[in-house]
Amino acid sequence: MGSPKALLHFEGETFLNRLIRIYTATGLRPVIVVLGHHAEAIRSSLPPAVDAALNPDPDRGQFSSLQTGLRALPPDVDGVLYQPIDFPAVSESTIEALLRAFRPGVPLVIPRHAGERGHPVLLGAAVIAELLALPPAAQARDVTRRHYPQAVFVDAADAGVVADIDTAEDYAALLERACPR
Repeated sequence: MGSPKALLHFEGETFLNRLIRIYTATGLRPVIVVLGHHAEAIRSSLPPAVDAALNPDPDRGQFSSLQTGLRALPPDVDGVLYQPIDFPAVSESTIEALLRAFRPGVPLVIPRHAGERGHPVLLGAAVIAELLALPPAAQARDVTRRHYPQAVFVDAADAGVVADIDTAEDYAALLERACPR
């Protein structure tokens, strides 16, 4: 991508600051940002009200970052929204819908757009414990797929839940959708 995804711009903000603004606007606390590659450059852009957790081995992949973030949570949380940075277009109303759908004991709340599952995913306390218990070589889907039968799926008009920005072409398409010519 040429620069860290967290620092790419979308609708006048970096991916990271846009997501932090949306999460804090919905009243979510704490907001924990997991840092890995480019940690210092990204850390310097964080607002003071955000907690940062450093992934000691980001080369292990996304699951290691998820576990790092989960370890940074207070011990008594009922759930957590897991938001990869490469889904920056999710709307505040989608976050609010996911929060409304969650109840203690629900293992997962997952947004869907046009039948496709997306992000962020709300992980219940039992799923958090299971994810933390997995060995480093495991994958989150080893746990989440097991819980699909009990999951709550929230159908969203928000295409941002499935807009995964992995390539320069994905980023260009995101910008084009936001500001068509």
